[in-house]
Formats: sequence, C-alpha cells, structure tokens
Amino acid sequence: MDWSDSLEQASFREEVATFIDTRLPADYRGSEDGGEGRGSWQADRKSADVNARETAIAWADALAEKGWIAPHWPKEYGGAGLSTMEQFIYNQEMAKAAAPAPGGMGVSLLGPTMIVHGSDEQKAEHLPRVLSGEVAWAQGYSEPSAGSDLASLQTRATRDGDDYVINGQKTWTSGAQYADWLFALVRTEPDAPKHRGISFIVMDIKTPGITVRPIVDMGWNEPFNETFFEDVRVPASNIVGEENRGWYVGMTLLDFERSGISGAISYDRNLTRLLDYTKSEHGNKHLRSDWRVLRHEVAERHLEIGVLFNFAFRIVSMQNSGMVPNYEASVNKLFGSEIHQRLARTGTKVFGLYANVWQENGEHSPMGGEFTRDYVASVPHTIFSGSSEIQRNVIATRGLGLPRG
Repeated sequence: MDWSDSLEQASFREEVATFIDTRLPADYRGSEDGGEGRGSWQADRKSADVNARETAIAWADALAEKGWIAPHWPKEYGGAGLSTMEQFIYNQEMAKAAAPAPGGMGVSLLGPTMIVHGSDEQKAEHLPRVLSGEVAWAQGYSEPSAGSDLASLQTRATRDGDDYVINGQKTWTSGAQYADWLFALVRTEPDAPKHRGISFIVMDIKTPGITVRPIVDMGWNEPFNETFFEDVRVPASNIVGEENRGWYVGMTLLDFERSGISGAISYDRNLTRLLDYTKSEHGNKHLRSDWRVLRHEVAERHLEIGVLFNFAFRIVSMQNSGMVPNYEASVNKLFGSEIHQRLARTGTKVFGLYANVWQENGEHSPMGGEFTRDYVASVPHTIFSGSSEIQRNVIATRGLGLPRG
C-alpha cells in the first residue's frame, strides 16, 4: 500500500479541490446528504423549489464541463476516463466537501451496463441524457420474494408482437419517485433454469401501467418504493443484450474505483463535528452529566474510522496494481456499515435523554437531532447491498477458505 500521492496525483488532487472550491454551489456547501432522498441531487432536480432545481442543474453543468459526472466512463462515451487512482482521489475530494454526485444509478449502474451490452442505438439514446442530467434512473431488481436470492424473481415479460407485456412487482426501488426511466430484470422464459430466462429491459417510468408507491421508513422518510407493473407494454427493442441472458447483463459493471472512501470521510467528519459540539457553549447544555464515561467509546470510533480508511486504501492499491478485490470488498462493506451504526449509537449516548428529541430546529435538539435520525437511518445499512450475514459467508469461504455447509 502507498499512502502518498505521486507528483501527478498531487497535481490532480489540487485540480479537483480547486474546482470544487470555486464551482460547488453555496446551497451544497456543508451538506451532509449526497444520497437518495431529501436534499440529494436527484431529488433537487425534481423539486418544487426553483432554487433547488437551479442549484442541481448548475452543479451538473459544472461537472459536465470536465467529464466528471461519469469519471469512470471511457472518454468516447462522454466520461472522463480517469484511472483507478484518479477516481479514488476525485471521490475523496468530493467526500471531503460533502458534494453530491449527479447522475445516480444512471452513472453508476445503467451506464456501465449499456456501454458493454447496449446497441449503438441504445447508447446514442440514453448515455448523453445521463451525462446531461436530463434523465435520472432507478433500478428494478428486488422483489417481495426475491431479495438476497434475486434469481428467484417472478416479474414476467411476455412477448406480444413488437412489444413485451410486463406484469409483476418490484420493491425497495430507491429513488423511483424522482426517476424518469427504470432498468429492470424480468423473467422472459419461465421454464428456464433459475439464472437463465431473465432479460434486462429499460422503460420510461411514465409508461401506462407502472405505479410507484413510496415506502415510508421508520424515520418517516421515503427513500425507496414499491413498483407495480400491470400490462405494461415496452418495445422489444428496449431489451439490453440478449434475450434470456439478462442475469449476466445485469451483473455487469466496469472496473471502476469502489473503495468506499466516501463513507470513511463522512464518518470522520461526523465524529469531528460531534466533538466540536460537545466543547461549545450551546452543546454543553445537551450533554448527559456523566458523558465523560464515553471517552473510551469515542476513541474506539476514531480508531475504527482510521481502520476503514486503510481498508479503502488497500482496495484501491490492489486495483491500481491490476488485482481484482474479492473478499476484501466484503470486509470493507461489513466493517463500514457496522461502524455507521456504532457511531450513531455513540452520538445518541453522548446526549442522553436529549437524544429522544427528533425535531431539527427544536430548542432541546442537540445538533438538530442529527444523531437521533442517523441512529434510525443506519439500521438497514447492515441489510442492503448484501447483508452482514452474506458478507461474512463471502469472507469465510473466499477469504479464509472455510468449507461450505
């Protein structure tokens, strides 16, 4: 592992940092929300607030000038074609500024899949609109009875002339309420073996027969949805790749930087702000009387965040050397998601009974109830994107070589 920048990397880091300092809109400075939901770029672009829409467009336009909306895409498709280390540096500086990343799943998932498997016509239609921010995408993979065992999905697409007629249901469709298009895995050959007979298809989310119903989580937010399909007609030309080979299409991702450095930086920033708040005159009013008993716990969080930084550096160093991280990515995901939960718990403990106050602007809300809300929001982090149980199985079998069963 090499923690230091080369001269070229240091120059690129300065370029990215200067760009963010001069071009990031004021409304995004200091923001802690770069994901789906309230305050995210994808939500802002559809907001009823004119200022929020203009801010989202201005930031996307600024990044588009550099090709940085899709830094990992090849240049011939409008991306920046950054190397693994350049992507790592770019993500690191964006995370330091808590700057939102435009494009969402259109950039991270749909684009790489389309680049590899899409027809020339599909690439020409969809890729430029992802890069311009004109179209945002949502993913239709999980179903009520097909989550971790995704290949068991049952949403059917039946060929009818030049169309497919789709019936079924998807769930946990993140950001669908803000999306313009949806990419989905559907079963086109019901009698084929489980991982076959599945096709990858794209569709306008306003197509008649598609109903998006928000799911309210226990923090009273609506980050994801149920999506219903009732006799939805989609042109057969919207199949990406080969019919009945969609499982392999859907698993495609270009080899781009996936170290998770953003999480480590975000947790470090949150811990630092927590400590600064406890030292302030206003924060002193909200501390539990014996809060100093938590000093060792706070120190543990600091050390764990440092370990997570090193996991990120390990992964990017492997990729930069031409290696493909396997169980290492599972270690990173498992450790990062559990740190998130422990940090949120520590934050609520510091404030004692004041941590029961939920309001953002309440007189007795420590840090605007931030750690209280994060305590609730962090619960699913050990479930989505591969549960902790699945990650431990991967580490055991692929990393430690333990036998299955």
